[in-house]
Amino acid sequence: MADKPFNVLMSRLNDHSARVSILGLGYVGLPLAVVFAEAGFKVVGIDPVAEKVAMINRGESYILDVPSEQVQRLVDKGLLRASTDFSELQFADAVSICVPTPLRKTGDPDLSFIVSATEALAPYMHSGMVIVLESSTYPGTTREMLLPRLESCCGLKVGEDFFLAFSPERVDPGRKDWTTYNTPKVVGGITPACCEVSATWYAQAVKTVVPVSSTEVAEMAKLLENTFRMINIGLVNELAIMCDRLGVDVWEVIEAAATKPFGFMKFTPGPGLGGHCIPIDPLYLSWKLKSLNYNARFIELASEINTNMPRFAVGKVQDALNDHGKPVKGSRILVLGAAYKADIDDIRESPALDVIGLLMKKGAQISYHDPYIRHIEHEYEGWHLSCVDNLVEAVREADCVVIVTNHSAYDYGMILENAQLIVDTRNALGKLAKNHPKVVKL
Repeated sequence: MADKPFNVLMSRLNDHSARVSILGLGYVGLPLAVVFAEAGFKVVGIDPVAEKVAMINRGESYILDVPSEQVQRLVDKGLLRASTDFSELQFADAVSICVPTPLRKTGDPDLSFIVSATEALAPYMHSGMVIVLESSTYPGTTREMLLPRLESCCGLKVGEDFFLAFSPERVDPGRKDWTTYNTPKVVGGITPACCEVSATWYAQAVKTVVPVSSTEVAEMAKLLENTFRMINIGLVNELAIMCDRLGVDVWEVIEAAATKPFGFMKFTPGPGLGGHCIPIDPLYLSWKLKSLNYNARFIELASEINTNMPRFAVGKVQDALNDHGKPVKGSRILVLGAAYKADIDDIRESPALDVIGLLMKKGAQISYHDPYIRHIEHEYEGWHLSCVDNLVEAVREADCVVIVTNHSAYDYGMILENAQLIVDTRNALGKLAKNHPKVVKL
C-alpha cells in the first residue's frame, strides 16, 4: 500500500528534499525564497515581471534587505532560481503565495492578484502539495476564496490529499534586528493536518513557528497587529494637531511620556501613513465587518485622522512661508525623502506623494531628494520628478525645505545651516532645532 500524501510530504519537508515555489518575488516573496534556500531547499521563485526574474538568475537583488552577494551564492549553489513560467508549479511540493493585496480607489480590497495566483496554480495541483497564503487579507479569504478554487479543479481533498494554510507575512523593510528568519511565524491551517504540515515546512527555515487553530485566526492576527499600529499612530497624529493648537511641543510631550516604564508604548506622529501594510490592512477588516452590518469605529476614525495628515503638513508649510512673507504659489520647495519611512527604498503609499501633490496644486515649484529613490511619479495625477543631484545647492536655493522622511544619511547640520526655512515633519533635526527661528516642527 502506498504511503499517504501526508506522510510522504512530511518526510520530504523534514529531509529538505521538497521542492519549493514562491509566487511573487517582491518585498515578501524574495526574502522568503532566500530563507528557504538558505535552509537547503531547492527554490523556484515565480513572477510575471521578466526583469526581476532575470536579475535573480544573474545573482542580483533588487530588495535592500537581501544582499546581491547572498542571491549570487544561492544561485551558484543551485538552490535558488526564478522563472516567469507557472508550469514550474507542476514540480512543486510546497508553494507560498506572496502577491500584493492593495485597496481599490473605492476603499474595498483588490484580491485580483490572489485570484490570479490561485488560478495559475490550480492546473498544476497534485497530491502531496502544501499551499500557504502569505498575502495580507480579511479573515475568511483562505477558506472562502482559495479552498473552493483549489478543490474544484483537481478532485483532491484538503487535509488528506493537499494541505492549505495561511501564514501572515511580517516584513518590516530596513530592519536588521528582526528578519524573515527570526521573526516568529504564525501559521493556521484549514484542518489540523494542514497546520501540522505547514508548520513543519516553515520550521525548517525560520527560527520560531506559532501554530494557531485556523486560517481565520492567523488572518485576524495579522490585521490586529497592523490595526494596533494604525490606531496608535492616529492617536499621536491627533495629539500633534491638538498640541499645535495649544502651542505645546508634541515631540517633547511624547519623550516625557515615554519615560514611564510601564503602561505606555511610544509612537510618533508624521505627515501620513505609508507602506504596504499599516495604511491598508485595517481597512480590509473594516470592509469585511461592513458586510456583517458592523462599523469598525476605531479603524475608521484613525484612518480619517491619518489620511488628513498630509494636508496638516502642507498647512504647516503654508503658514511657515506666510510668516516669512512668501506665498506657496511660486515658492521653491525642496522635499527631503520620498520613501514611506527612513533608510529604505519603498515608496508604496508614501505620504511624500500626497504632500508633493498638494503643494503642486497650490502652485509651488517642487523638487525632491532621496538617497534611495532616483525617480518618483504619481500614477493618477500624472506628474514625474527626478531626484536633485546637488543636495547642498538645492537646500540653499529652496524657499522652504520640507523633511518628509528622516533618512539617517542626511547631514542635518548642513541642512540647518544652509536652508532658509525648514518644516520638519519627523523631528529629524531633534535638539538642533530647539527654539531655532527658521525651523517649524509638526
